[in-house]
Amino acid sequence: QVQLVESGGGLVQPGGSLRLSCAASGSIFNINGMRWYRQAPGNEREWVAGITSGGMPNYADSVKGRFTISRDNAKNTMNLQMNSLKPEDTAVYYCNAEIVTGRGVVNYWGQGTQVTVSG
Repeated sequence: QVQLVESGGGLVQPGGSLRLSCAASGSIFNINGMRWYRQAPGNEREWVAGITSGGMPNYADSVKGRFTISRDNAKNTMNLQMNSLKPEDTAVYYCNAEIVTGRGVVNYWGQGTQVTVSG
């Protein structure tokens, strides 16, 4: 059984910072791409950032220059450093990963962590 667990969400004022973490656990052979998505009330889930197994990052235009994605392959973890936060960043943030297990490559999602940017 594989699990993805996010942490680090909370309430922050505009212009502030938060650091989200995602930890994968269970019967993991390897982890390919890892991504962060977010979903605001009434909106569809949208991709925020991704990082390859080799550490190559990619960002949505809305967060480029403010957010930094990173990962630690040895610990099966991924982080999202969010700076200069805006009210429109308010959403539930989800971790997503392509995990190689005994059943092959399976796409997993975390349960989400709430980020609220409000002053």
